[in-house]
Formats: sequence, structure tokens, C-alpha cells
Amino acid sequence: MKFKADEIASVIQKEIEDFRGLMQTAEVGRVIEVGDGIARCTGLSTVMSGEMVEFSGGTRGFAFNLEENSVGVVILGDYLKIKEGDEVRSTGKLLSVPVGEALLGRMVDPLGVALDGRGPVITSESRPVEWQAAGVAERQPVKEPLQTGIKAIDAMTPIGRGQRELIIGDRKTGKTAIAIDTILNQKGTGVICVYVACGQRASSIAGVVEVLRQNGALDYTIVVAATSSDPAPLQYIAPYAGAAMAEYFMYQGKHTLVVYDDLSKQAVAYRQLSLLMKRPPGREAFPGDVFYCHSRLLERAVKLNKELGGGSMTALPIIETLEGEVSAYIPTNVISITDGQIYLEPDLFWKGIRPAINVGISVSRVGGNAQTKAMKKIAGSLRLDLAAFRELEAFAQLGTELDKATQAQLDRGYRMVELLKQPQYGPLHVADQVVAIYAGTKGYFDKVPVNRVQAVERELHEFIRTEHSDMRDKLVAEAALTDEIEGMLKKALEAFVARQAAKG
Repeated sequence: MKFKADEIASVIQKEIEDFRGLMQTAEVGRVIEVGDGIARCTGLSTVMSGEMVEFSGGTRGFAFNLEENSVGVVILGDYLKIKEGDEVRSTGKLLSVPVGEALLGRMVDPLGVALDGRGPVITSESRPVEWQAAGVAERQPVKEPLQTGIKAIDAMTPIGRGQRELIIGDRKTGKTAIAIDTILNQKGTGVICVYVACGQRASSIAGVVEVLRQNGALDYTIVVAATSSDPAPLQYIAPYAGAAMAEYFMYQGKHTLVVYDDLSKQAVAYRQLSLLMKRPPGREAFPGDVFYCHSRLLERAVKLNKELGGGSMTALPIIETLEGEVSAYIPTNVISITDGQIYLEPDLFWKGIRPAINVGISVSRVGGNAQTKAMKKIAGSLRLDLAAFRELEAFAQLGTELDKATQAQLDRGYRMVELLKQPQYGPLHVADQVVAIYAGTKGYFDKVPVNRVQAVERELHEFIRTEHSDMRDKLVAEAALTDEIEGMLKKALEAFVARQAAKG
């Protein structure tokens, strides 16, 4: 058999051209101590802070403490499978999560692993869990409203796209209900929502997912779940993972809303990790950098400038207080980071005033900038009127004789309180809110018995939708209470009051 030298040479040459030296290097270390979700490793001398590492069984972790002779690694998964002497290797990558359209409508854990039994999340995109917040020059002022659908909030403590508004109160006062109503109200607005459940019971999270599904809100929502039975590391990174998923859409020019439910439990998980890593404890045994833990998360909420696409990320962090103690360590920290707070009071909740918002303490530091012109016009005096009513109510309890004007002010105050009550999972369009609050402040409900105010309000909305839809459509389109629209609204309200009087 005769060999052709030139053929052999060309084959060898082609093989050499196609060959690429894929030499992979990875630093390999050993586990010297493991337990309670953390591992201490040696041999990883060039590992970065926050870098992802992989244990021999495939479990992942990230570098948390960089010490002189060892590295403290937080284990993201079952730490019982890891034992002393196991191999651990660096990956050269920061801790990242999958992002993209494939996550919409899904329930995932903080690492992006599906929890809803609908197969794995298939996406080629990923994003680091920790990301630097946009600088001042990359932002623009918060001026666009994000409607919650809740009258008391949209009128008195409005939220704008790109704002950070804290929801704070004792347990079982309706904090999650406000956040869920806000998510439901984004239907049809193009806002993508991320609900981060951190340290909640699995049954509570399942209940929230079911409510979102029934109301058609799951299509534009991502649920990131770290339950109370999950290890502390997963609870700690859950809010950052949720922020990363929202940021992907924000940098595409879309509007997003992230609910962190709740950051008190995340702080406790962080305290657990820090104490296990022997970081020095400070006030209430929290580590000294717990403020930074929350500030670097909430600073990622932003309204980007036009050059970056004009997208936004609105944050609704939730904090649970104990016995209304707003001046505790974590609540004061988060209050000082956010642009306002909605304070829910147990006493109001048990009186049946729901949402149980304490108007005196609740505030939005964006204010009227985040309201439509119509809402701004009618809600300007509402907060002052309610504050005056609260004072009068306390005075009236002394049993003194009241003059007619004071009594009339009290009566209207009782009706306004009733009017601001709202059932759960029933967000209202801003045009309907304007109609109801206008009717209340202008005295159209003064003749209605207090116990019938909510029923009459429902009838009013039905009446406006069926018989004065042209006026409502105009109000929706213009989002301002012009003289023409106000004239039409007055006529509609007079007709409604006349009909109510005829019904007796």
C-alpha cells in the first residue's frame, strides 16, 4: 500500500489548525470543617469574595469570609452531603441566577431551580446576584405613578415607578395583602412583578401563588421562594436573586415591581450566617454590616434615564415589627433607606379598618409627583381632613355638646373612613378611586348611613360604568380632572344621589 505524503501532510496541517488548546485550570482545596450550612476550606488562596465554588458532590456554595489560612464558604444546598476532607474547587464566576422571559409565571428557588413541578427553567441568560446600583447620573426623578389600586395609598401615600416604599407593621396586619393587591393591579400595564418570599411558611407561599393564578397575575409574575424550612443561605440570597431577575427586564427598558416579603427574616438569616462565621456581633447580635446588607439591595431600585432605556424597578420591602416597635434596629435601618413607609396598625385592623393604614405615621417622600393630576387635585386635603377628624373624634369621646359644624365634620369623617376601606384582592382603577374620593370629600355621601357607605360606593361604580361610561373613559384617557370632566362628574353624582333618595 502506497502512502501519499502530501495527503498526510494536509490532514495533519488541518488537524493542527482546528486544534484549540482548551486547558482548564481550577484551584482545588479541601474542606476542613463543615456544619450548619457553612464550610471552612483551605487551598483556595486566589478565590474572590462572593465567588461560586463547587464541592465534589456537585453542591454549590459561595465564598463569604476570606481569612488568612482558610476561606469561609456558605453552602447553597444540602450541607449534610459534604464531609471533612471533601474536594472543593473554585469556578472563577460570581454567584449568578438564570434570568429572562422563561421565568415568567414560574415559582423558583433563589438559585433559579423550578419548584412548581413544571420542568426545569430553560434560559441561556444569567445575571450576577450582586450588582452595583445605578449611579446618580444614570437615574431620573421618580414622576410616573405606580398605581396600587388601594384608595388609601394612591390618595395619601402614592408610589412612583422607581421608588422604594416600605410596608411595615406587626404580624397579621395585612402587609402581604397590600403587596399582592399591588401586583394584581399591574394587570395590563406591562409591569413585570417579582414576589420574593423569604422565610415564609410554604403553605402561605402556595396560597399567594394560587391567588395570583386565579386573578391572572401569574403570567407577568416571577415567584422566588425561600421557605422558613430552607437553610439560612438561601433565605439570605433570595432578595438579591429577585432583584437580579427584575434588573434583566429593567435594563431592557421595561417597568418592574419587586416585593421583598420580608426583610426582617432575611436579616435574621444573615445574622445566623455571620455568627457561624464568627464575625463580631453588634446591636441585637446583628453584624455591623447589616445596614449595608439592606442598603445595597434597596439602592438597586431605580428609574433609569432615557439613555439607558428609561426602565424602572420599584421596591416594596416588608418589615415585621414586634408590638409596634418601629424604633427597633432593623425597622429604623430600613426606614432610613427607603423613600417612605406605609405603617399598618393592629388596633385599626381589629376595628375593621382595612387596609389598617395609620395616616399619621405613613408617608411617601415622592408625594404628589407620583400621582395623576386628577388624584392630586382631589386628594390634597384628604390627609389633613382625616388628621383633623382623628383629633375631633378623641374630643367627642369626652361626651361634650358639639356645635352643628363640628358634628357635620365628624359625620363626614366617619363616612370617609368607611369609604377608604377596601376588600382584599379588589384593587380599583385610579379613575374609580377619583370618583369615590371626589364624591366623599364633596359631601355626596353625607346622607348615606355609615353602615351602608361601602354598599352605596359599589352601586356608584356600577352606575358610572353603565350610564356615564363616556365621562369615565374621558377621565381614564386624560388622567386629569378638567372643568369639563368635573362638570360631567357633578351631574352624574347628582343623578345618582337623586336615584338613591327615590329608593329611600
